[in-house]
Amino acid sequence: MKNSYFNLIEQSYYFPQEGFDINHEYLTFYGISLKYLIEKYGTPFKLVYLPRIGEQIKRAKNLFNRAIKANDYDGNYYYCYCTKCNHFQYAISAALRNKVNLETSSSFDIDLILQLYEDGKLKKDIHIIHNGYKTDEYLRKIIDLQKMGFTNSIIVLDSKDELKRLIPFLGNEKIKIGLRMAIDEEPQSAYYTSRLGIRHDEIVSFFDQEIKDNEHVELKMLHFFVDSGIKDNLYYWGEFKKALKLYIELKKRCDTLDSFNLGGGLPIRNHLGFEYDYEYMIREIVKNIKDGCNSEGVHEPNIFTEFGKYTVGESSAIIFQVIEQKKQNDSELWYMIDNSLMNTIPDAWSIHEKFILLPINKWENEYSRVNIGGISCDHSDYYNSEDLNQQIMLPSYSVDSKEPLYLGFFHTGAYQDSISGYGGIKHCLIPSPKHVIIDRDSKGNFIDYVYRNEQTVEDMLQILGYESKE
Repeated sequence: MKNSYFNLIEQSYYFPQEGFDINHEYLTFYGISLKYLIEKYGTPFKLVYLPRIGEQIKRAKNLFNRAIKANDYDGNYYYCYCTKCNHFQYAISAALRNKVNLETSSSFDIDLILQLYEDGKLKKDIHIIHNGYKTDEYLRKIIDLQKMGFTNSIIVLDSKDELKRLIPFLGNEKIKIGLRMAIDEEPQSAYYTSRLGIRHDEIVSFFDQEIKDNEHVELKMLHFFVDSGIKDNLYYWGEFKKALKLYIELKKRCDTLDSFNLGGGLPIRNHLGFEYDYEYMIREIVKNIKDGCNSEGVHEPNIFTEFGKYTVGESSAIIFQVIEQKKQNDSELWYMIDNSLMNTIPDAWSIHEKFILLPINKWENEYSRVNIGGISCDHSDYYNSEDLNQQIMLPSYSVDSKEPLYLGFFHTGAYQDSISGYGGIKHCLIPSPKHVIIDRDSKGNFIDYVYRNEQTVEDMLQILGYESKE
C-alpha cells in the first residue's frame, strides 16, 4: 500500500478545508491555481489575496453585532485595523473598503493617514486610536490631525508622563484621551508586568489628580492589551475582568468615559488542525461586559477592537522551489529552498512562529521527514517543526524528477515585511522575492499583477552607498 502525502493529510486533518484544496494534483489557495502563478512568475514570490481581508472583517463585525443584538447590549461596536501589521497601501485600502477604523503606533502613521485622506480612501469622521510611545513629533502630528477636523481621534496614554508632554502642544485645543492599563504577563514571561501602559492600581488616582479637572482633555476610553490574544483561558479572562472592573470604577467618576478597548487580537489559523470558536468568545465578551456593568448600575460602553494580524494574516503566502536535497547523516534530510527563511518569514526564526506549510505539487508521492533550509550562510536559517508530531513531513521525490518540488508557507500576511525590512538590505544580500497581488474584478474573476519585482543588484548597492561608475 502506498502511503502518499495526500493520505497523510487527509487522515490527520479535515481536508480540503477553507482556503486549501487540490485541483488536478496541485494545491490551490482560495481557489487560486498556484501552478498557474508559478508558471507565470517563477519562484520565489510572495502573493497577497486581497478579498480575504474583507472576508475577515465582515466575519468579526457580524459576530459582534449579532452578540450585541442577542444580549440587548446598549453600545456600539467599532472595528479598528492596526496599521503596523501591514502598512502597504493595498492592504489598508482593502480594509477601509469595509468601513474599518484605524489604530496607529508611531509618528509616520499620521502621514500615512493624511495620504489616504488626500487619496479619498477615508473621511475625517473615522475613529483613530493612537497607541504606542508618544514622541513629541507624534504628539504634534496628532494635534495637527485634530485641528484639520479629525475629531474622532483618541490619544491612548501609555504613561502618566505623556499627559505632561501633551499639554504644551494643545494650546486652546481640547482632545480626547484614553488610558492604557498595564497587564500582568503570563507566568512563562521573562517579566511580571508589561512595560506598556499605566499600572492598574495607579489609574484611578491618576484620573482624580491629573485628568478629572483638566480642561484640556476628555477621558473617553479605557484600553488594555493582551499580547497572546483573545483566548478562552484563565489568563485572558483574568486580565479582561480586571480591566472591566477598572472601567466600571472609572465610569462612576467620569461621565465622558464611554469606550472599552478590548485587549489583543483574534487568532488566525497557523496549522491545519486549528480550532477556535469565534462566535462563543465574542458572545461571552459582550455578555460579560453587559453583566458586569448592569450589576454596578453603569451604562454599557462602546466596544473597540484592534485587529491587525486577524485582518491581514490569512491573506498572504510565500512560494518557494526546492533547489537541492541534502542528506547530511543517516537520519536528517534537508530540502534547500531558493531564498532565505530568515529574510522572508523572520518570525519563524526570531520567535519560532508557526505557519501553515504545504507542498504545491507531488501530493501523490510518498512522504518523508525533512528539514527545510534557506540559502543564507546562517545556521539558523531553517524550519524544522510543524504541528504534526512536531516534525515536518513532505513528499519524497527523485532529484532527477522533471518537475521540482514547490512549497508554500501560508498565512504570512502580518508583520513579516516590516520586520524583515521590505525593500532594504537583506542578510547575505539575498533579494526580496517578487511580490504578486491577487484580486477579483467586478464579475468575480481573478486578476493578478506584479506589485513589485525582485530586488536588483542596483537596488542594494545604492542603499549601501556604492556609486555607479556610469
